Amino acid sequence: MFPEGHRYARFAPLLLALTFVSGLVDAASFLGIGRVFVANMTGNVVFLGFALSGVAQLSALAAAVALTGFVSGVLVGGAWRRDVEAGRLLVPLVAVQTFLVAIALAAEVAGWGRYAVLIPLACGMGLQNAVVHRLGVPDLTTTVMTRTLTGLAADRPGPATVRRGVSVAVLAAGALSGGLLHARTGVEGVLVAVLVLLIVVVLAAGRWR
Repeated sequence: MFPEGHRYARFAPLLLALTFVSGLVDAASFLGIGRVFVANMTGNVVFLGFALSGVAQLSALAAAVALTGFVSGVLVGGAWRRDVEAGRLLVPLVAVQTFLVAIALAAEVAGWGRYAVLIPLACGMGLQNAVVHRLGVPDLTTTVMTRTLTGLAADRPGPATVRRGVSVAVLAAGALSGGLLHARTGVEGVLVAVLVLLIVVVLAAGRWR
């Protein structure tokens, strides 16, 4: 299932955990913060277009803020210590992401408003995507599933088929879990689950590094 021979294949289980996190945070943002994503930027680009066309249920400002926060996180994660091999960056960058999620949770509990929650979450997901991009493990992008689904359907069955299928299923499971958690505990409960998972990823990555 995992890409044998890839330099960072050992991180594949952790990337699947981050894929689950992506489903959780998008559930929290879409259902609880207001019809906007923090991980799925393709959706936000479409939402921005819809909102600008006059769709009342969507906010152009929220989509633009999420996109800006995400890109900011990617820029920082991409520029962070370019001279260091990518495997050494998973721990510090996901640790910063964990801190940003903690800020978002505090903002939600304190009632500081949607943007105080949205911005750190989007920045954190940008950091996650930057480090995942630098690791370059095939079919484990943790957020973008369009290309994964295309490969799953278009290519001949092989070792990558299972990996792609699992990646899609894990994202869907994260979204399902986030939806169920949100229905019972609100945004706070979802973000607590995200925090726990990110801490586990940081600790595990520190040992495997």
